[in-house]
Amino acid sequence: MSTRNKGSYLFIITLVASLGGFLFGFDMAVVSGILPLLQKQFSLSAFREGWFVSSALVGCIIGVAISGELSDRLGRKKPLLLAAFLFLLSALGCAFMPTLTGIIAARMIGGIGIGLASNVVPLYISEIAPARIRGRLVTYYQLAVTLGILVAYLTNSALLNYALAHSGNITGFMHSIFVSEAWRGMFGVGLLPALLFLLGLMLVPESPRWLIQQQRLQEATAILNRINNPIEAQASLQQAKQAGQEARISYSALLAPQWRKALIIGILLPLFSQFSGINAIIYYGPSILNNAGISLSNSLMSQIIFGGANMLFTLIAIWKVDSLGRRPLYIAGTAGATVSLLATGFCFFAGATTGMALLVCVLAFLASFAFSIGPLKFVVATEIFPAAIRGRAMAISIMVMWIADTIVGQLTPIMLKSIGTAATFWVFAVFCLIALITVYKLLPETKGKTLEQIEKDWKDQVVLH
Repeated sequence: MSTRNKGSYLFIITLVASLGGFLFGFDMAVVSGILPLLQKQFSLSAFREGWFVSSALVGCIIGVAISGELSDRLGRKKPLLLAAFLFLLSALGCAFMPTLTGIIAARMIGGIGIGLASNVVPLYISEIAPARIRGRLVTYYQLAVTLGILVAYLTNSALLNYALAHSGNITGFMHSIFVSEAWRGMFGVGLLPALLFLLGLMLVPESPRWLIQQQRLQEATAILNRINNPIEAQASLQQAKQAGQEARISYSALLAPQWRKALIIGILLPLFSQFSGINAIIYYGPSILNNAGISLSNSLMSQIIFGGANMLFTLIAIWKVDSLGRRPLYIAGTAGATVSLLATGFCFFAGATTGMALLVCVLAFLASFAFSIGPLKFVVATEIFPAAIRGRAMAISIMVMWIADTIVGQLTPIMLKSIGTAATFWVFAVFCLIALITVYKLLPETKGKTLEQIEKDWKDQVVLH
């Protein structure tokens, strides 16, 4: 296979796998436009509204909890197929279930798919990718997440406008799905990417590194030869064979001296990503833009602007993660996030919420988050753990992200009411400062190294000490 064909094949694999990230972003964001419509139709109490939103999060936690064991035992591809099937089932259920209970059950099923995908997709891409471009390819996953969020906002807005314009023009099934219950159409849009994800996965290979762990060397060699040049393929095979000779290890092994630092990094980076205040920024998006003097037809349009900015700035990470490296981007991003959050808090403290200054501060934070804190937690987590427990260790890292997301979601409105908006943003700035110090002190540079080289580096550090 020619170099060009190898590149095309690798791109197709990454594209298919990244659809899992797209569905993750779409499924989590589509609810923003659906909730007001659902609330009106079913007269939701505060409790039922909260349960509708959080049911997917319960599913996510279940999905992540089982993802590590499934991916280490069955391979990376089978859990991805399961996730794709669950996404498809969830989209069908949410679009056509007649009762709220059925819709919530479908949301939970989709959440399990999200939990599986949020762990296994970046893990799979990192194990398929050549070392020289691994950071870029794993970052495509985060780009796909931001694209999924943006598409959810765009389709929500388009379907809402369609429903308003055609309230009396169509009847029957189409009227039910796209007009009288337009939220069903919003959910139903997810059917197309879910089907593409399921069909695409039929064409992609298993992770060669997992195959080597299972002593299936002939299959692994064939895959490595299809995605690498001969020299890289042979080197990857030899290194992975040496690493693959290790027996399956337990979670307690992560507490051993050579892996303890990796475990701390794998826990703290996703924790800091949620405590950076990204959700508070998104929450304040509509009012910030309106107060800055930008005329908006509705709140969905402001979400589109912020979603677009988040996706655009993620391209910086794709551009520079394999040339500058993970560590410089992380340091620059956490420093930028700290300064921009401090400035955002000062704008609220000084009452400067009606000009462009606040908008610039918010966009500066989004830029800092999108090229570092957002995508690089996935890149680093896929690289730092030993092969024999990589899937399960990744599951711990992603589980921390979901738990932190839940905590921040509960605490943010409480902080806004009790200590005020300015102080809330300053609290998030403090967490970004702690993240900056942590990254500076603990995070090693991994660009250009194979996963096996990174694993050997951890072991060598213990020997040297």
